[in-house]
Amino acid sequence: MSLFPPHSSAPSPLRRAALALLLAGTLTLGAVGCGPNKTTGSSEVPGGTGSAERQKFAKARFLTNAGLAAGATYRWIVKPYRAGKFKKGANGRTFALVKAGLAGVFTYNRLKAAVANAKGDPSLSRAVAPLSSGIDSLKNLGTKLRKGQVSGADVGSFRNVINDVKGAGRSVGAEVADKIPSAMQLGG
Repeated sequence: MSLFPPHSSAPSPLRRAALALLLAGTLTLGAVGCGPNKTTGSSEVPGGTGSAERQKFAKARFLTNAGLAAGATYRWIVKPYRAGKFKKGANGRTFALVKAGLAGVFTYNRLKAAVANAKGDPSLSRAVAPLSSGIDSLKNLGTKLRKGQVSGADVGSFRNVINDVKGAGRSVGAEVADKIPSAMQLGG
């Protein structure tokens, strides 16, 4: 069903104004309905989420972030390295190095987020806690990759940390699956 009569090819200025006013009113009422709770000062629904639900969401967020880090590492760092894309004179080397650099920074950020997410689940938190120093060691490797100063040991560092994170998740029943991020996620 159209908002405008079939004989009209374009809405009149009056109809456009009425439609804009209706849309603005709807958005305003929706925003007011989601405002702070007067008794708690927060926008939470009374009753909130229980401890078990918070742990479930923490594990889901951990799995998403760790999966994105694993997918980015494999797709844009490990796989091109094995294919020889990082070697001097390789066809498409510069582009591969730029993508690897972005993937390195992205992986580091997603792994830090995964560790933060793991803190919401006690068993996952204990399993992931020893990995923080390994994750911190990746901090500057993204820049090193982008500049073409990458070695097999650097690529191995990414792969080892990802495997450690996957193992920690697996040890508490949270199987991390690789998820390849979009180019927009990787770059921004």
